Amino acid sequence: MSAANPPAPGVPSGVPSRVPSRVPSGVPSGVPSALERGFGDPWDPGNPLGFAAVVAADERAEPLPGGEELLDAHRLNHEFVPAELGGRLTDLGEMAVRLRTVFRRDGALGLGYGVTSLMAAVNVWVAGDPGQRRRLAGLLLRGGRAAVCFHELDSGNDLAGQRFRVTGGEPARLRGAKEVINNAGRAEALVLFARTSPAAGSRSHSLLLLERADLRGVRELPRYGTVGMRGCHLGGLVFDGCAVPPGSLVGPPGGGMETALRAFQLTRAALPSMAVGTLDTQLRTTLRFALGRRLYRRRVADLPQVREVLAAAFADLLACDALATCACRAPHVLPEQAGVAAAAAKYLVPRLLAEAADSLARVLGARFYLREGEHAIFQKHLRDLPALGLGHAGPAACLSAIVPQLPALARGARESESAGDDRAAPAALFRFGEPPPPLRPGRLALTSRGADGLHAALLPGLAELTRTGSSGEEVPALVNRLRSARRDLLGRCGRLPPRERTPLAGDVGFGLAERYALLLAASACVNIWRYGRAGADPFLRDPAWAAAALHRIAGRLEGAPAVLPAPLRERLFAELVARHETPRSLDLADRPVAG
Repeated sequence: MSAANPPAPGVPSGVPSRVPSRVPSGVPSGVPSALERGFGDPWDPGNPLGFAAVVAADERAEPLPGGEELLDAHRLNHEFVPAELGGRLTDLGEMAVRLRTVFRRDGALGLGYGVTSLMAAVNVWVAGDPGQRRRLAGLLLRGGRAAVCFHELDSGNDLAGQRFRVTGGEPARLRGAKEVINNAGRAEALVLFARTSPAAGSRSHSLLLLERADLRGVRELPRYGTVGMRGCHLGGLVFDGCAVPPGSLVGPPGGGMETALRAFQLTRAALPSMAVGTLDTQLRTTLRFALGRRLYRRRVADLPQVREVLAAAFADLLACDALATCACRAPHVLPEQAGVAAAAAKYLVPRLLAEAADSLARVLGARFYLREGEHAIFQKHLRDLPALGLGHAGPAACLSAIVPQLPALARGARESESAGDDRAAPAALFRFGEPPPPLRPGRLALTSRGADGLHAALLPGLAELTRTGSSGEEVPALVNRLRSARRDLLGRCGRLPPRERTPLAGDVGFGLAERYALLLAASACVNIWRYGRAGADPFLRDPAWAAAALHRIAGRLEGAPAVLPAPLRERLFAELVARHETPRSLDLADRPVAG
């Protein structure tokens, strides 16, 4: 749709119906990426990589035929390898946005083909020696796979309680089983978490980088059946005295926990960002239905209640994207503080995506649970999303990373506010269209020591939103609600009893950690808008999207997601229809998509 065309049905006049794309340099505006073009029109029933084929493969519990071949042809593994080792990884956030192309189509393909390799490889990028880094990089660049072998069913996310061990002797030997491992039987390399000391504490486990060709006596467990991600090869490996090859130790002996926690800061940010692509497809599927279906002699999309659901889901998608974007840029811009934002994103983004999908299901009605037909892709993504939220660090584990830091974070925020100094994150954290500083995994810290630039940026961001005066009379009241929620949170964190300051905290500590994550999302939204006003994208310059996202966040802080004011609802609905018809992605990146 060009600027000279009339607006799409249901789009108010004067609202831009096409938004400039934020695309990598060298890619013409309006042209989908080569990978997007390779996937083709998702709605074409004859497309072997379309939604019909994706659903059919899921029903057979098989990888999408031709999907891995397409990703091989585009050398997707290069996305996971740092540029200095021959890959394309220079910007964690940009890598995650590019992977949304895969996750919009098929989450099982995205997770099963490559993201599992990323989850394994980041441990080696963080703590491996030069030789290990080169070997793993070479394997991935040749199209090989790596599996992250952390999980044991008996211990779940309790890494310190795992029993898989390395026994002493010459050579040392591996004993135990790793279970629910993606690509356990297909990976050429394994990154394995193992107990190397019988003592209690965080220094009793180490990480090993192993190549399957060097291992003897490894037995594969039968493949696990799953509700979602049915195209992934989830299995297990049993090691009964398998010898450990020389040079396998990643990082220092006993440093496995520390390395894993640093690596989590990268995957906890990147994986939720990729998962935004699943809601993109679900929202687009629901909008397609609402625009084409008639009820009471009107299109379903013309019903105010339906528009509210669609616009609210769009606002939630943008909020998820904003938080995930800041979490992905934090290791580049504020590596010493990246852990809190990453844990917040890994907890909050899958939850908000799931809640938005549940609301969209009510618009689809009975169609949402069908596993055949035009709308079956909605149900497929609905079943896949929980697996993306779990990974090898579920939501409780992510909140556990925030809870012990709450008193120090609250104290730092109050000191900064009373002293009038500026500890807010720099603009580089929010200007996602610009290349970030180089990734510095060696500077990732286990705790932020009370510093949180993303949280500190909330108040100046809200002040700037108030000064615009262009997003409705309700904005000052909205800003006051968020400021009040922040004051209440900081006060309660300061009074948190000792028993609620540990990973074993109860409802009080975990509830405050959840509220802290919501305020980080609010800061991400308002500051991406704040620093995006100088860009070319009229939608990002418009405070309406940020105000809508903040309304939803404020409602959650007060007990329930808020209904959007009518002007914000109509502005977001108009943008949603315009992107659907162009077609363009529904995230902040706003890039051309196929079909």
